[in-house]
Amino acid sequence: MQAEGGDARADFVGGFAALDAMVRPRSVAIVGASDDATRIGGRPIAYMQKQGFAGTILPVNPNRATVQGLAAFNSVATLPQAPDVAIVAVPGEAAVQAVDDLGAKGCRAAVVFTAGFAEVDEAGAAMQDRLVAAARRHGMRLLGPNCLGLFNASINFYPIFSLSFEQGWPLRGNVGIASQSGAYGTHVFAVSRMRGIGTPVCITTGNEADVSLGEAIGWMAQAPEVEVICAYAEGIRESARFTAALDLARRNRKPVVLMKVGRSELGGHAAKSHTASIAGDDTITQAVLDEFGVVRASTTEQMLDIAYAATKRIYPVRNSLGVITVSGGAGVLISDAADAAGVPMPPLPEASQAHLRSLISFCAPRNPVDCTAQAVNQSELFPQFIETTAEGGYGSMMIFLTQTAGSTTLSPKLRPYMRAARERFADRLWVLCGIAPPEKVREYEDDGFLVFEDPTRAVGVIEAMGRYGDAFAAQAPEEIVVPQVKLPATTPTEAEGKRILARAGIPAVPEKPCGSADEAVAAAESFGYPVVAKILSPDILHKSEIGGVLLDLADADAVRAAHALLLARAAERAPGARIEGVLIARQIKGAVEMALGIARDPVFGPVAMVGLGGVFIEILKDVSFRRCPFGEAEAERMIRSLKGFPLLDGARGRPRADVKALASALAALSRFAAGADDRLLSVDVNPLLVLPEGQGAFAADAVIEVEAAS
Repeated sequence: MQAEGGDARADFVGGFAALDAMVRPRSVAIVGASDDATRIGGRPIAYMQKQGFAGTILPVNPNRATVQGLAAFNSVATLPQAPDVAIVAVPGEAAVQAVDDLGAKGCRAAVVFTAGFAEVDEAGAAMQDRLVAAARRHGMRLLGPNCLGLFNASINFYPIFSLSFEQGWPLRGNVGIASQSGAYGTHVFAVSRMRGIGTPVCITTGNEADVSLGEAIGWMAQAPEVEVICAYAEGIRESARFTAALDLARRNRKPVVLMKVGRSELGGHAAKSHTASIAGDDTITQAVLDEFGVVRASTTEQMLDIAYAATKRIYPVRNSLGVITVSGGAGVLISDAADAAGVPMPPLPEASQAHLRSLISFCAPRNPVDCTAQAVNQSELFPQFIETTAEGGYGSMMIFLTQTAGSTTLSPKLRPYMRAARERFADRLWVLCGIAPPEKVREYEDDGFLVFEDPTRAVGVIEAMGRYGDAFAAQAPEEIVVPQVKLPATTPTEAEGKRILARAGIPAVPEKPCGSADEAVAAAESFGYPVVAKILSPDILHKSEIGGVLLDLADADAVRAAHALLLARAAERAPGARIEGVLIARQIKGAVEMALGIARDPVFGPVAMVGLGGVFIEILKDVSFRRCPFGEAEAERMIRSLKGFPLLDGARGRPRADVKALASALAALSRFAAGADDRLLSVDVNPLLVLPEGQGAFAADAVIEVEAAS
């Protein structure tokens, strides 16, 4: 898989509506139409007729005059009109011919059920290539092959052969499903229906010979039928349309919750690059999802919890949680869950706490606010607890009522108070945790509450809604000017690598390559002692592994001895390496060691990394990743997200480090990587020495790994 270049937004945002003919057609042909409503070529016709698809249905079957009561046609050529879309349910080469015939007829899109293509063997892959070529000759779009199909219940369009509809049809709602797996996509639909979640659109992409998961998400991001997008991915086939779709969804305030399965390590050059060895495929995918505010789900339950909450379309910015509970134990559980999820629960103002104590002296009014059972037994007190807590300014509100929520004696008294508070504070996300019969739950939902039995699950969705809120409120990314980078023909030495990076905006520690001991001494004396000596070779990328770095050289004798020792070690431990001399560099003390890096992801292209440097990077793996390029503001956000950031921020009396200089170097590295071609395999700057505030940051070691020019 190769990363796609160019401006993804410019190339593809305008193109997502091109799938309208496939998802919102006025006519559909079925090649391989069956009179048997239980067969693959018969189910779509039966579904559409049963549900009342208003468009024209054109069965193609050379052996029958009618199919399921509809006039049939013996070939695509004899169709009375060019259909907007066609279902292809014939085997092998017949499917390829059908697509060619449909294109010649003027059909704009095809949903190819047929299996036996690239998912099987090389012969199948070759046949799939012919299928795609036939479609492209005529400007057709293909869904599949080897796909279950799609549905758009808003127009009763069902080009799909799933058995799911034997148990019920999609409910009214606004949640779209995009899935690479047909069976799992319809599984999500079926579970959604059981939970009362409406899913008007489901698109399954199969082999993705043409239409990809990204395009399915992109179509939903601009379609009025869909406000919330659930996606299932086994792997991202391409990047530009995928990221353009996520960008469009964010700009249109449509939350995307994605289940991404499959975890693996980057192959090839990963062993040579510290950055690549840390950045598995899944780590980089997660960084891309974070970039666009996509929330990742690990279970179907979690995915649908988030989708259910998102249907309220309330996304708190800088989210915080206020809790009213009748159980002190539940309050502790909720607090623990919120702390683990990173949802702040600031205390109520002292005046508000004093007011609540005046109502019930033994309540716990800090937050969570434990109003005790007294507040529900004296129900006239309950609204004061709710409203006083809501006045604390929290983005989300949770009321834990347990079985009281379903009580036939108490809930009728409490519900009007709750509804009034939600209406007064309509901009808040309101969650009720309680146990109640389904009909009672629906009443609370009609009042505007999300209802959960488990408060831990409720905290999870509250955190997710806050993430969406922050993503939707974020400023548009700054425009980045990417330079044209000319890479050397082969992997450069450390000294040359640092000269290249210095030109890109990443200054290096003062240093000089030396071909003799006398030159080394002269360089050391020009810098001032102590100095560092390193073996200089394009073939020894990680010098410390052969003892190729010597520190704290305090005088000329030490430099001469170091020069001889490094050459001897290189001859002994890397006998085949080309040796270009010894590098002498000023030794900087009092700096924080950081690491910057670039890994080239096979899908998303160059990805930048920042983390604690030196030996800690691979031990602690306290790192942050981001697609290239980006600016200084995003670079600083990455730096501040590190667990080790306090080391840069003056922890325990340390001087504050020059975070601005570090961010400038990281952003410059991202621009350099974006401007280089695919021969740039990786970059490691480790350590980057970050001096106290205002004194800069300097590369002490750097490796640029380049694929040799052909």
